[in-house]
Amino acid sequence: MRIVRIALNGFRNYEWETVELAPGTNVISGQNAQGKTNLLESVYMLSTGRSFRTRFDKELVGFGFSSAEILADVISHEREQTINIALRPGQTKKISVNGVKKTASELSETVNTVLFCPDDLNLIKEGAAVRRRLMDNAISQIRPRYAGYLAEFNRLYEHKTRILKDWHEKPSLLETLDEFSDGMCRASAQLIRYRAAFAARLGKAAGPIHGEFSGEGERLELSYKTVSTVKDPFASAKEIYYDVCEHQERHRQAELEAQQCLTGAHKDDLEIFINGTAARSFASQGQTRTAALSLKLAEREIFLAETGEYPILLLDDVLSELDSRRQEFVLNRIGGGQTLITCCEDEGISSRTGGRVLFIEKGRIKQR
Repeated sequence: MRIVRIALNGFRNYEWETVELAPGTNVISGQNAQGKTNLLESVYMLSTGRSFRTRFDKELVGFGFSSAEILADVISHEREQTINIALRPGQTKKISVNGVKKTASELSETVNTVLFCPDDLNLIKEGAAVRRRLMDNAISQIRPRYAGYLAEFNRLYEHKTRILKDWHEKPSLLETLDEFSDGMCRASAQLIRYRAAFAARLGKAAGPIHGEFSGEGERLELSYKTVSTVKDPFASAKEIYYDVCEHQERHRQAELEAQQCLTGAHKDDLEIFINGTAARSFASQGQTRTAALSLKLAEREIFLAETGEYPILLLDDVLSELDSRRQEFVLNRIGGGQTLITCCEDEGISSRTGGRVLFIEKGRIKQR
C-alpha cells in the first residue's frame, strides 16, 4: 500500500499544498518548525483518524482557518482509493473512503502505518503506558474491533474513577460502582486476549531482527504481563472475565480506600528482556535503542504477514538519533514498502536509498 498524492488544506501550517509521493523512500528535509512532522501526522491520520501528537482535533486546524481537510489518493489492496478527512472545531470529523462515510477505526481497512519517532527510543525504559500504547496502536489497525473494546474500556474507566474519587461526598454514587466494575472486567477480558496474541507475535518477529541488529547475537524476549489472577491470557474471553472478576472482588475495598481503579487492563505491561535480563532496569542506551527499533521493524513485519502488504513506515527524525551502524541497518531493512523519513538535512539518505527528496519551508513543499 502507498500514498500516491496527498493534499492538505488548512491543516496545521499548510494553507493549501499537494504533493506526490514516491512508492519507495521519501526523504522530507527542512529546518525545524517548517511542517515536516505535520506532513507525517496527516499521513498517520489516514490510517487511524487521529493524531499521534494531540487528543484534540481542533489543534489540527491551522491558525486563521475555520476548518481543515486531508485528501489522499492511495493504492491499497491493488486498487486506487480516495480518503477524505474533514475537520471543523466543535463538530465531529467527517471521514470518507471513495465517497462512502467511514468511522476512524474503519480507516485501517484501507491504509496501515507504523510510526517511529524520537520518543519511541525511550519505550524500553519508560513506564508501562508507552508499551500499552504500542500494542493498542498496532492492534487497532490489525483488528478494528479492538478499537471498540478499547474505547469502551476507557469510557468505563473514566466513569469508575470519578465514582471512586467522589463517593465520600456523594455516597449514592456507590450504587453504580459494581456495574462499572463488571463492565471493566468484561472489556478487560477482550483486551487481554488481543494483547496476549499480539505480544506473542511481536516477540517472535522481533527476536531475529534484534539478534541481527545487535551484531552480537543478543537474545530479545517479550513477556505479556496482565492481571495477576488471569491464569491463561490466551483462554476464551469468558474464562478471562471470571479471572479478572476474582481480582476485582479481592480489591474492591482497596479501591474504595485508594480512590483509584486497581483492577483492569490499564495495569498491563509488555516486559522486555535482553539475554534474560530485564531491559528496563539493566540495558544500556545502545541496547534499548536497538530493542526499540527491533520492535518497530517487527511491527512492520506483522502488518505484512497480516495484510500481504507493507504498511507505510513513518520515521520522524529518528535517524539523527542513531549512530551510523544503526542508521545503515534501518535503511537496509525498509525496502519493499513506502517510507517517509523526516530530517533536517538529506545527509546522504536519498543516495543510500534511491529515494525522492522533498524540501519543506514554512508549510510549502518542493521536490528537489
